[in-house]
Amino acid sequence: VQLQASGGGLVQAGDSLRLSCVVSGLTFSRYALGWFRQAPGKEREFVAGIHKNGGRTYYSADVEGRFTITRDNAKKMVYLRMDSLKPEDTAVYYCAADGRIITSSPVRTYISAYDHWGQGTLVTVSS
Repeated sequence: VQLQASGGGLVQAGDSLRLSCVVSGLTFSRYALGWFRQAPGKEREFVAGIHKNGGRTYYSADVEGRFTITRDNAKKMVYLRMDSLKPEDTAVYYCAADGRIITSSPVRTYISAYDHWGQGTLVTVSS
């Protein structure tokens, strides 16, 4: 199983960025997907998640209204569109896959729910 995140970079406050994550080695449509981030000196935290069929999404309060998670099951890709970026969004962003989620449950936000992780992509937002 591999998750490969890309799209990070250095941007200015107020700019937009789109992260991508390509997934291989698993049955993509059976997994919920999430984006997490880890800022320097801080713990990894949930950012956004999308359910197996893409019908349900969930966002942390910090990014609600600014970030959008989407998935393309045909391409086995998950995306994170980030608008109105702030310096406090600076972090390494990780994509992750949750294969144990049941259809009726909401998107899960805790790290231990996710079975597989990508290597991370760095987003730096300057003020």
